[in-house]
Amino acid sequence: MWLYGFAKVVLGLGYRLVYRIQAEGRENIPPTGGVILCGNHINAQDPIMIGLASPRPVCFMAKEELFRSRFLSFIIRGLGAFPVKRGSADRAALKHALALLEAGCCFGIFPEGTRSRSGELQQPEHGTAYIALKSDVPVIPVGITGSYRLFSPIRVRFGPPVDLERFRGGKLNGPTLEAASQAIADAIADLLNPPPDLPRVRKGAPAGNALPFW
Repeated sequence: MWLYGFAKVVLGLGYRLVYRIQAEGRENIPPTGGVILCGNHINAQDPIMIGLASPRPVCFMAKEELFRSRFLSFIIRGLGAFPVKRGSADRAALKHALALLEAGCCFGIFPEGTRSRSGELQQPEHGTAYIALKSDVPVIPVGITGSYRLFSPIRVRFGPPVDLERFRGGKLNGPTLEAASQAIADAIADLLNPPPDLPRVRKGAPAGNALPFW
């Protein structure tokens, strides 16, 4: 992740001009140790938004097509990303994710597996739950809301750890992974709308306890 710190500064300056990024709940991310950030996926820029809003560097799993260009592969590998074959059980990618978590890294993933064209949360795939239960690290849900229009606000909300204790210690079979995946998806869904006592974001103005990431 030799490029991460430099890119965060440069992108932070650029995105500060283009979007009003508001980060909430960063205190829910443990300062050390392995942790998984699980977010909804509405735009190709979601990894950048989470990376900028997170107080810790985030290693993302990215579709293998992005690594076919030598130049692009060089850049995104320098940012800590690694490839995954979508639509299949990519054992190499799963093994790499588990190794990162064992080493105490912050790992980012989108349980939906691909972007939602409608913006609605899609059915989660089981890979995220498998990594979470196999690694036994905290799982932090992330809710990203906003239109991604120029100069419009984007909100990144980090929720409290998902309670997966009832799924740990047993066999990682289909029903267990499906139930754990749904628990993670439900936690993400809870972050996509502000609570009743928190006013909605007005264009050009911060809301409630939302803080600009910079």
